[in-house]
Amino acid sequence: MKEELTDALYGLGWATVKRLPEPAVAALGRQIADAAWRRRGRGVLRLEANLARVVPDAGPERLAELSRAGMRSYMRYWMESFRLPVWSPERIRSGIDVQGVERLEEALAAGRGVVLALPHMGNYDLAGAWLTTAMGIPFTTVAERLRPEKLYDRFVAYREGLGMEVLPHAGAGAFGTLARRLRAGGAVCLVADRDLSSSGIEVDFFKERAKMPAGPAALAVQTGAALLPVTLWYDRSPVMRARIHEAVEEPPSGSRGEKVAAMTQQLADAFASGIAEHPHDWHMLQRLWLADLDPRPRTDESSGTEKP
Repeated sequence: MKEELTDALYGLGWATVKRLPEPAVAALGRQIADAAWRRRGRGVLRLEANLARVVPDAGPERLAELSRAGMRSYMRYWMESFRLPVWSPERIRSGIDVQGVERLEEALAAGRGVVLALPHMGNYDLAGAWLTTAMGIPFTTVAERLRPEKLYDRFVAYREGLGMEVLPHAGAGAFGTLARRLRAGGAVCLVADRDLSSSGIEVDFFKERAKMPAGPAALAVQTGAALLPVTLWYDRSPVMRARIHEAVEEPPSGSRGEKVAAMTQQLADAFASGIAEHPHDWHMLQRLWLADLDPRPRTDESSGTEKP
């Protein structure tokens, strides 16, 4: 029953929100975010605990301000995502301002595949739509399987409608397909700040140990693709901002595993720099650092659904 209700609510969001005027959608998103923030559910408390690592000198009042802004940013993602299918190409192109786009263009012009790796910041669906619409660059990504299956199918259809090729998060099978796309000079986009497997790489992240997925660096090492970190954030305008950081270079020596570990750490450092500048746009409502993880199986603690 809970899964059916979840699917019905998301279906209602896609059916209703996209028909509302944008100012009304923005106001609705703020109201929902503030209501969730005032309830002080587990997701909000976890967000504050995570932000305490990012802004270690913040007191309780500052953390509360950051978490409220964070919930508004998180809800802006959902409201925009519900409306993206009806946005015109011009609205998509004008909805994001990208710094460092020449790094992406140079890598593709050289015939290299490109791995764009992002944390849970801003709206990476909008960034993907911009990539296919404004740049004319098709790309492949993966999506975690959600329950119920109908909800997963909704997200796949939604992202395919934005011009993405979506693969299920299914280990070696997905990795092989991604590698083939990169060897052919294509682009791959992966959200890469939270490990969902048992093969993550330990990194130093805001002075504590965490695990991040090995996939982006492993793909770059195996295929010779450029590995470009990307961070996203909002300001007070309707335009989302994005930065394509300098490429993470493959170390000149070391085993494959050592290279992947070193590159994953560099990726974590790039994410940390963007998150530190815009902490309220990092939508991490789940446990991330090793010190917080319970080794026993547990259900997701978030009060809402994680961005898939």
